[in-house]
Amino acid sequence: MDVVIVGAGIGGLAAGAALAGHGHAIRVLERSPELREVGAGIQVSPNGLRVLEALGVAGRLDDAPRARAVSLREHRRGAEVLRLDLAARGMDAGYRFVHRADLVAVLAEAARAAGAVIETGVSVETVDPAEPAAAVLADGTRIEADLVIGADGLHSVLRPVLNGAAPARFTGQVAWRATVPNVIDHPSEARVQMGPGRHLVSYPLRGGARVNLVAVEERKAWTAEGWQHTDDPEALRRAFRRFGGPAAQLLAEVEAPGLWGLFRHPVAAHWHRKGVALLGDAAHPTLPFLAQGANMALEDAWVLARALELPGGLGSRLHAYQTRRRARVERVIAAADGNAWKYHLRTPPIRFAAHTALRIAGRLAPDRMLGQFDWLYGHDVTA
Repeated sequence: MDVVIVGAGIGGLAAGAALAGHGHAIRVLERSPELREVGAGIQVSPNGLRVLEALGVAGRLDDAPRARAVSLREHRRGAEVLRLDLAARGMDAGYRFVHRADLVAVLAEAARAAGAVIETGVSVETVDPAEPAAAVLADGTRIEADLVIGADGLHSVLRPVLNGAAPARFTGQVAWRATVPNVIDHPSEARVQMGPGRHLVSYPLRGGARVNLVAVEERKAWTAEGWQHTDDPEALRRAFRRFGGPAAQLLAEVEAPGLWGLFRHPVAAHWHRKGVALLGDAAHPTLPFLAQGANMALEDAWVLARALELPGGLGSRLHAYQTRRRARVERVIAAADGNAWKYHLRTPPIRFAAHTALRIAGRLAPDRMLGQFDWLYGHDVTA
């Protein structure tokens, strides 16, 4: 088929590589003038890495730090509350800390090597679902294809065409994102420092030279979505002034953090219609409390490519794709939604009791604590 993919992010490029590898003619349209370094770190968990392995590109990430553990910590001194030892269960080989730009570069190279054409600086204005050929209007030009895939993220142009307007709801939380020099010799683990009404996530990037920071705070003030908003680093440091230990040293290094509001978007009711399909955040945006946004996009890309190999008409194949994905992404989104309040306990007695319970559980049943994520990390869409 002739396939147009709107968006050259992780999901769009993974879909381009997978579909081109199956013999389809792929054209990827990206609004940005170049595939430049945007965003910061992402966690590629085992379920996402399996897709990269199937695409033949996982070896290109061998220099990315392997996650040996997830460490939950209290905010004042950074003392450890619970340690989930990934290495002890042999999971570290499949869990990587990757800079988003590095993964985009790897996937773009794989897509081009498979025969996909990537065009930057192309602004898609709308899509016209139709059979036998759907079309996108890009910079005033009509481009027809057998299939148009909307991988254009949170503010998708294609999603409302299939689903109508669906206003997002502000969660009462904002997030800062930054990368800083690794001045604390941050080990190869994800740390979550939990405080009243806020938490801070940190992990190493690029061979351990840098540290990725994501800082989330509850607040009433509305903040517009998007990574393009730059905030005063002093505002971030004031919000986390009670965070001590290594976290304070890392926060002192922040120079120009991005700031964005966190919004809940409903999962799209319709992921496909008349030669148009959605994947990744365009179909099912998730909050960043389970580190699964990129991994879900990778899974979507692979399942969509496999579904298009099924017998039957295009509509039935796209229906199979949505059917295979919907329940899983809804479970992931629900799990992510449930994590925020656990990190943000405000009342000291309740926080003390919760942290004590975690410490005891970590000592008495460490395998059970980590095993609760088997449904997530053990899932293999390539099997």
